Amino acid sequence: MSDDADRLARACRDAMYAGDRATRALGIDVLEVRPGHASARMTVTEDMLNGHAMCHGGYLFLLADTAFAYACNSYGPVTVASAADIVFTAPAGAGDELVAEAHERTRFGRNGVYDATVRRSQDARVIAEFRGVSRTTAATLAE
Repeated sequence: MSDDADRLARACRDAMYAGDRATRALGIDVLEVRPGHASARMTVTEDMLNGHAMCHGGYLFLLADTAFAYACNSYGPVTVASAADIVFTAPAGAGDELVAEAHERTRFGRNGVYDATVRRSQDARVIAEFRGVSRTTAATLAE
């Protein structure tokens, strides 16, 4: 990719993160964004545990969805999710640092398909696999 495309992806990340209260409130760091790719990191807190002392699936979905959102918004137009699903493959617990990496699979017209993998940083174990479908809007994030 060109330097211009990378600069645009970073500008989109910065514009989006400035208004992304949910991501900031949960302490999620958006680590890297480039065209069609993003990664995000979150540390599981005690408040994120369910009744089985495992990270609640909603938080895992939110982390993967965050990486997906930044990946599909890396081109300029505001892009939203039109569908998403997740498969939980292993539990995560309090203190676990999780990283979600999202990659573009394909874009066609105003639609895109992205996969995100959530891994535990400590041992690279896969915690969840996510697939999101995007739809661009007429609005623009960054110029």
